[in-house]
Amino acid sequence: MTAGTALIPLLETRAISKTFGRVTALRDATFSAYAGEVSAIVGDNGAGKSTFIKILSGALTPDGGELFLDGKPVRFTSPQDARDRGIETVYQDLALAPALDVASNLFLGREARMRGVWGRLGFLDDRLMRERARQEMRDLQVGLSSVGQPVFTLSGGQRQAIAVARATAWGKRIVIMDEPTAALGVRESGMVLELIKRITRSGIAVVMISHSMPEVFEVADRITILRLGRSVRQMRRAETSMTEVVAFMTGASVGHVAEIER
Repeated sequence: MTAGTALIPLLETRAISKTFGRVTALRDATFSAYAGEVSAIVGDNGAGKSTFIKILSGALTPDGGELFLDGKPVRFTSPQDARDRGIETVYQDLALAPALDVASNLFLGREARMRGVWGRLGFLDDRLMRERARQEMRDLQVGLSSVGQPVFTLSGGQRQAIAVARATAWGKRIVIMDEPTAALGVRESGMVLELIKRITRSGIAVVMISHSMPEVFEVADRITILRLGRSVRQMRRAETSMTEVVAFMTGASVGHVAEIER
């Protein structure tokens, strides 16, 4: 029995709604993610995935519905609020600084200062940051020649790995990934998917937004389907098929009303 079989989801939403003027982006969006599992969110263009991920990460505040962390109601007022609760997000643009090295990117915005008077004067502890960066790379089995090399010298897959490593270094509970293999080749996509699998083995919950059904079915434990802003189905990956998921995404499945399976 895995950590993901716990009765209480690590992260859960119930009937989340969000409107922008006259446009309803989300309505009755229900979702749950469990520790040690990959929970995929899929949907066609305009299904509300981007809005939903921004609510989960604290970038947007919902107009209605409830959000729970460890079974307790919670309200995120900012991305920092979510990060303070152990939730990190890796967006498609990765938010890396190409001219800086790997270690500097891992600590971007969270730089470690030296102890004592030097730290009070603003001097950074480069040695500590590089050692911790090397440890994170070892833990995630990311192959790099040096954590001191500039990010612009890395491949697309390596850059994605750095962004994921930064998220897991600080988000010890939940990591949200928005299209983690977008614009990557087959080999590099495979590397990122293996990285996702390793993350869940440490007990971290991964929320993955993806348009690639083969990749979703390779790594996901649960799949939540959004259609026109509603969660029309949530099911275990082992109990469904790509054909069925696509049918719910497009509305081809009969009776695609909100039907949440736990």
